[in-house]
Amino acid sequence: MKSGRSEIRRQLRRWLKGVRRIAILGIGNPLKGDDGIGSAIVRKLAKSELPSWVSLYNCEVVPENFVDKVRKFKPTHILMIDSAYLNLRPGEARLVPTSRIKNLVLSTHSLPLTYLAKYLKKFTGAKIGLLAIQPKSVDFGLGLSPELEKTKESLTKILVEVLKGENLNS
Repeated sequence: MKSGRSEIRRQLRRWLKGVRRIAILGIGNPLKGDDGIGSAIVRKLAKSELPSWVSLYNCEVVPENFVDKVRKFKPTHILMIDSAYLNLRPGEARLVPTSRIKNLVLSTHSLPLTYLAKYLKKFTGAKIGLLAIQPKSVDFGLGLSPELEKTKESLTKILVEVLKGENLNS
């Protein structure tokens, strides 16, 4: 598991090359267990001191409602965080390029992420990626499984470290 986190860290650093402004979108339904992981990570990130060039959006099940706010922010990079069936162990994560999003079974939001990504790309020109996390259960119920609670903590720590710890603007 540690090697997976190290790989995510490396992938994020590589993906963020040239970033000037990043919009991070937390996506998922917090009423459906692990499907709420994207929103949970964004809520946790909001409690961290992040650089001013980072903007957080807790989209939950309606990411399309945040398109205008994201466009006005003018990001160079957009990172969507959501649960997805990756055929991995619960809590494992992958940074997925937009070209591979269409091959994933995603959570319960109304607009498919492929359309959202295409729309955001068209109107912002931003580099777009998906931090996809394997859920354990998306049954109705509040709260994350213990596996995804751990993932929330570790991925939040990695994101804060990567966003704060490097001079990504150079």
